[in-house]
Amino acid sequence: VASHQQTNFTALPLCVARQSLHRIVPAMSGENQDDPILLAILPTEQDAVYEEEILRNPYSVRLWLRYLKAKNASTHKARNVLFERALKAMPGSYKLWHMYLQERLAVTKELRIDDNAYTSLNNTFERALVYMNKMPRIWLMYASFLMHQRKFNKVRKTFDLALQSLPITQHTKIWKLYTEHAKTCGIPETACRIYRRHMQIEPDFVEDFIEYLLKVERWDEASKLLAAALDKADWQSTKGKSKFDLWMQLCEIISQHADEVKSIRVEPVLRGAVKRFKDESGRLWTSLADHHIRLGQFEKARDVFEEAMATVLTVRDFSVVFDAFTTFEESIISHMMEKEETEGEKEYDELDPFA
Repeated sequence: VASHQQTNFTALPLCVARQSLHRIVPAMSGENQDDPILLAILPTEQDAVYEEEILRNPYSVRLWLRYLKAKNASTHKARNVLFERALKAMPGSYKLWHMYLQERLAVTKELRIDDNAYTSLNNTFERALVYMNKMPRIWLMYASFLMHQRKFNKVRKTFDLALQSLPITQHTKIWKLYTEHAKTCGIPETACRIYRRHMQIEPDFVEDFIEYLLKVERWDEASKLLAAALDKADWQSTKGKSKFDLWMQLCEIISQHADEVKSIRVEPVLRGAVKRFKDESGRLWTSLADHHIRLGQFEKARDVFEEAMATVLTVRDFSVVFDAFTTFEESIISHMMEKEETEGEKEYDELDPFA
C-alpha cells in the first residue's frame, strides 16, 4: 500500500507538468504525442521532486532556478520549454528573462544567418520587452543581436524605442552602442543624424562626431564643430589633446580643404589663433597662407608670408615661415618656366613645316 501511494504521489506532479506542456506546445497533442523529439522535452521521473516543488509554489524564482540547474545536461529544446513554463508563471522576472535570452543567443549565433531560429529569437525579444522595457540590458542585447543580423532599419527603430522607454538617466548606456552602430551602418547621412541627436544630450562627445566627419570627409561640418568647441573657454578635450593640438588640426583641415570649408570665416579664425599662441604662430601663419594658395589667391598668400615674417617672435617660427615662403616662390617660378617651355615648343612646332 505504501508503495502504491508513493507511485501516485510521484506521478501527480508529472501529470500536471505534462498537461501544462500540452498547452505551451500544441504539437504535443494528437498524432504527434509519440514523437521522440517531443517526448524528450517531457519531465522524467527524476524531475518529480522539482515538479512537486513547482506545483506547490510556482511563483518562486529560486525553485525554477534550481530546476534549470538540474536540467543543465538536457537538450536546448527541453531547457527552452522549461524557461517558457517559468516565464509563463512569472513574466516579470528579469533574472529568468536574462538567462533565457542569453542561452538562446549563444545557440542561435552559431547558426546560419538565414535560419528560422533568428526570427524566433527576435520574436522572443519582442515578448520580453513587453515586460522588461525598463531594463537597458535587455534593449542592448536585442540591439546587438539585430546589428549582428545587419538589420539596420530595425536596429534604428529599436534604439529609438529604447530611448523613449528608458529614463534619461540611463540613456548613456544606449547612446554608447547607438553611436557604434552609426559608425558601422555605412550610411553617412544616417550616422550624422544619430550623432547630432547624441550631441543634444551629451555635447562633450563632440570629438567623436568630429572624428567620424573627418573619416567620411565632411570637412565643412567638422571644421565648424571644431571651431565652435575651441571658441568655448571652459571646453576640455575628452581625448587628452591640448588646445594647441586641436587648433593645429583645425588649421590643417582648413588649409588642405579650402574649397569645401564654407561655414566659417577662415581668416578671422586663424588670425585669432595667431594672437592666442604667439610663441607657436609659425605653423598657424603658414596654414593661413596655404589656404590662400589653394584658392589661387597668390598675392594674398605673399602678403600673409610677409606679415608673418615681420611679426613672429621666435627664430624657429621665422624659419618655418621663411622656408614655406621660399618653397612657395620656387614652385611659382618653376611653374612659370615650365609654362614658357611648353609655349616655346608649341611655337617651334608651328614654324617647323616637317613637324
